[in-house]
Amino acid sequence: MLEKILEHYQPFQPVVLFDPENDSLLAMDFTDRNTTLTAEILDDTQKFTDYVNQLLTDHECRFGIGGYAEHRTIYSRSEHFSTADEPRRLHLGIDIWGAPGTPVFAPMEGTVHSFRFNDIHGDYGATIILRHQLEGHVFHTLYGHLSLRDLEGLQENMRIVAGQQIAHFGDIPENGHWPPHLHFQIITDMEGNKGDYPGVCRYSEREKYLANCPDPNIILQMIP
Repeated sequence: MLEKILEHYQPFQPVVLFDPENDSLLAMDFTDRNTTLTAEILDDTQKFTDYVNQLLTDHECRFGIGGYAEHRTIYSRSEHFSTADEPRRLHLGIDIWGAPGTPVFAPMEGTVHSFRFNDIHGDYGATIILRHQLEGHVFHTLYGHLSLRDLEGLQENMRIVAGQQIAHFGDIPENGHWPPHLHFQIITDMEGNKGDYPGVCRYSEREKYLANCPDPNIILQMIP
């Protein structure tokens, strides 16, 4: 139901400033099919960052993108995604990889649902969650790996207008220790969470989480 409403509501304001006429996007694969992404690279955040930046440079792309419903090997780099019986590996959002400080905008009007500095290696780092309502349906958009300064002055229920700049891509010390990027996710039911919601789930729980977190490209409109 939410997907149909969002498709009907098009177009949204851009989440990042991307001109399809002049800018190129690089589809990035972080599954085990990508054999160039070695354990040595993943275990060193600076080497991982250099790897991403070199790919963007080599392909003359401003942004790298991808990841929704992708079963990723990269989460082995952090104990944050480990569990007793099954690790979390299935990605629930879309990542936009780019330069630190890249501005982030609200795609539609809403309010601040919550925010938090999730300061654990591999986590979101600085995080903002917005609440939206369309045709009586409430849903949320999550923005992870932001700059810590973007949380200053925020208040829950603060009104946000469509197209308003709300954040920036954070750098390594403040973004959960990842190469700079934005994790963008749609969440129907926050399930009582504030300032955080799983962006990665166990593969065995994929049906539940993918149903609650539809494809973010419905809003982003960046992947053909």
